[in-house]
Amino acid sequence: MIYELISSMTILGRSKCIRCALVITILSIIIATGQSLELLGMMRPLPSVLGVLSLGGMALLWRDLSSKVKGENRTLSSLLSQYFAVKVVGWLGKRQRGKLEADTLNIRQVQEETLLKRLRKNADTCYGKQYDFSSIKDCEAFRTRHPVTTYEHYRELVTRVAAGEEKVLIAEKPLILAMTSGTSGASAMLLSTKDTNTEFFLQGVAVCLDAMRRAFPASDSLQRTTKLFYSPTFRQSEAGIPIGPNSSTPASSRHMLNLYTTPAPAFQVPSERDTLYLHLLFALKDPSVGTLESNFASTVFYAFSALQERWQELVEDIKLGRVSPALTLEPGVRASLEGQMKPDPERATQLRTHFQQGFVGIVRRLWPQLNLVLAVDSGSNQIYGEMLRERYCQGIPFYSPFYAATEGLIGVNLWPEEERRRYLLCPRSMFCEFLPEASLDQETPEKHTLLMEEVQEGHSYELVVTNASGLFRYRMGDIVKVVGFHNQCPVVEFQYRRGQMLSVRGEKVSEVMFLGALKRAISQWPGAQLVDYCCAESAIMGESCGGSDPHYQVFVELKGVRNLTEEQRYKLDQCVQEDSAVYKSFRFKGSIGPMRVQMVAEGAFKELRKQMMAFSNTSPNTFKMHRVLRRKEYADFLLGKTI
Repeated sequence: MIYELISSMTILGRSKCIRCALVITILSIIIATGQSLELLGMMRPLPSVLGVLSLGGMALLWRDLSSKVKGENRTLSSLLSQYFAVKVVGWLGKRQRGKLEADTLNIRQVQEETLLKRLRKNADTCYGKQYDFSSIKDCEAFRTRHPVTTYEHYRELVTRVAAGEEKVLIAEKPLILAMTSGTSGASAMLLSTKDTNTEFFLQGVAVCLDAMRRAFPASDSLQRTTKLFYSPTFRQSEAGIPIGPNSSTPASSRHMLNLYTTPAPAFQVPSERDTLYLHLLFALKDPSVGTLESNFASTVFYAFSALQERWQELVEDIKLGRVSPALTLEPGVRASLEGQMKPDPERATQLRTHFQQGFVGIVRRLWPQLNLVLAVDSGSNQIYGEMLRERYCQGIPFYSPFYAATEGLIGVNLWPEEERRRYLLCPRSMFCEFLPEASLDQETPEKHTLLMEEVQEGHSYELVVTNASGLFRYRMGDIVKVVGFHNQCPVVEFQYRRGQMLSVRGEKVSEVMFLGALKRAISQWPGAQLVDYCCAESAIMGESCGGSDPHYQVFVELKGVRNLTEEQRYKLDQCVQEDSAVYKSFRFKGSIGPMRVQMVAEGAFKELRKQMMAFSNTSPNTFKMHRVLRRKEYADFLLGKTI
């Protein structure tokens, strides 16, 4: 039907329609990503896009357009909007990738330019005057004058910004007061600015989309994406500044929704459970989905867990052309969503057959044209990525595009096809310093920081950043390992968060070390498959810890086994001893007792996740499971779920 409409249009009509769609698309990209209209200046030299607007290029346009269309009927405006969005962002990605490559050839100069730009912009603030930013001419003077900081250094200053005081830390008013996820402690409130968003879009999103298209050319087709996103809840500061997670809703631009299977009204639904149902419902309706996207692999994993529980209800809705009456929806939202549903018994029959065949490899059967899963699956999300690839998403490529945090963009993955998740640091996003792992606990860490060109391959460091939103020489708590260089720029792997370190006697067992030992132990438990895990140090548990000697309490949720023998449980202790000589020494001396391995009931971690999000007001989009529990009530909750 869409091709008949195109062939019946006059050349003049086509030309006007395309020009209008292009303008709308460019504006919608800028608005949706929170960019300023200054970006329009970057769009002037668009020869690869604007060239198709001439009458002589029309035939090529329609040939290109028709070759990319897949799946269910789409409106002409929807296709054109997505087509030009792909073209514009593709051009922008190549441009930004070229800039990044050039920057990696002269890291010292680029980093100093980035730092001085930050200092000049904020020189007239209270903070800038305190440290005399206007007189700083190079990075050495900055490092001499300004101390290495933690969040306590900024707490009172951020409170003043929230109350409405201007020019405290940064020159402009922040867009939002962004709450961190609180994985390794209490949530912190940070400033988020237009510059932070611009950097993330240009240096992160655009570059990673370019890398994705190079690695997965099929992703350039006009297929829709299923984006698993939950609209965050914001509150207001005294000065009316929004407080909440640093994430924007896809529905902020109706034109960008042409890219997604989920209709705009679904993003207004406050319940995570109901929103997830709607994401699944509209994704299942479309057999031509091209990408599954979410911030983290954990969100994708929880989505398929829900699909396994509710597939019969979803199939019935598709068969009848309705939205389940069990969902709590406002009448207007329900009416709008049901207006996009039509009975489709044929698709329902297909889906029922796929589900009845089991859930191993289900993704490829549901969406045979799926190109990839786009989600971060490194760090604490590693186990969810592994479970997805082993079970639901067999044979589907995964791309973990960013290394980012509430503080801003840190690195990009230029190697999508590699199993190893490594990230090139973005030299114009943050001014980076590096604390060697061996000096982390020293009293004067600022004496030990290194610059990008001074780090060594194979060594691990804590990141110290100066960003675009009021953090200066800020210890992030992230430990990264330098695994190589791209030209002069370090390439890193995330290792662990300092606050997620196990240490009852100063032995310091990191998340990456413990997970390696756990996976090795589980491989020796016949039939066992890891679903989730976390640990607690005995000191936080009081009388419920089950022993007087300091030790680790380990909580594991497993599939394939009903119980563990004492010998199997002790195997984990042995594996940790093999990986940590210090832990082994303390165990030999008896100053650390044997770890207690507790197997918890199915769904225990899903319930724990809800409790953690309720306590911290963390959005499902930004939640990361705590691998080391620092609150007694969380450990007691899991103790109550032990088998």
